[in-house]
Amino acid sequence: MTWDISGKRVLITGGTTGIGRATVAELAQRGAEVIFTARNPATGDEVIEEVAAATGNNALEHRRLDLDDLAAVRSFADQFQSDFDRLDVLINNAGVVVTERKETADGHEFTFGVNHLGHFQLVESLLPLMRASAPARIVIVASDAHKFVKGLDFDDLHARQGRFGPGRGMAAYSRSKLANMLHTRELARRLADDEVTVNCLHPGAVRTRLGRDGESTRLSEVVGPVVSRFFMTPAKGARTSVWAATAPELDGVTGEYFSKSKIAKPRKTVLDEVAAARLWSVSEELVGG
Repeated sequence: MTWDISGKRVLITGGTTGIGRATVAELAQRGAEVIFTARNPATGDEVIEEVAAATGNNALEHRRLDLDDLAAVRSFADQFQSDFDRLDVLINNAGVVVTERKETADGHEFTFGVNHLGHFQLVESLLPLMRASAPARIVIVASDAHKFVKGLDFDDLHARQGRFGPGRGMAAYSRSKLANMLHTRELARRLADDEVTVNCLHPGAVRTRLGRDGESTRLSEVVGPVVSRFFMTPAKGARTSVWAATAPELDGVTGEYFSKSKIAKPRKTVLDEVAAARLWSVSEELVGG
């Protein structure tokens, strides 16, 4: 059967601002049932009201998800699987970048913990439901920022060594995006015999919170007004996420990196199968898998 997003159930992390919010709106416009995560219930209600009025689609819901707390992630997934009989598309969109080092509830460096480990746990917890819903798609919002680092520092994944400032914060963000991409590759390999595809993407430089959804930081407050005029709107930034979730021609396509709604070539660090397998093993240990 030809893939059609209309009537399919989609879960998006980070759906209240930036490209997440725009992705919610566009998928609702196309007739999908959209559940998105929102840390602030009032903001989630606002998004639902706005999107429902604009699209006429009332199949919208928001739920709280704390990606910086692995127990909360597992609880979220358990409740989701209790409430719903299928999940056709999962879009890992939420992300953070910080300029001062802090830790998640589990003691992991915050950027790595939220951007990679929280989503790693979410995918692992929801995989049984997605396998039962096949064909299904997992879409991971990564970034061309992976090109700014030479690889993962497995000896210091939690950035404990050296001073942590704006530059180190951006390096941590870039490594977390590389981790997203290595996760994509290894997960696609592990799901090769299932009808669940996994792809990642670069949304582009988007005019919202240092490029996309995340924490407001000193860095974004300083450079945002200067560079924002060169950035695209959230609606344009959401195009590749929407394409990855909806395009019929992507049936069976897995393990790829997309940019501008087409397959793109990442850096060689993304194609390192040894690093991808090692990250998977380390991630399992860190989340308690």
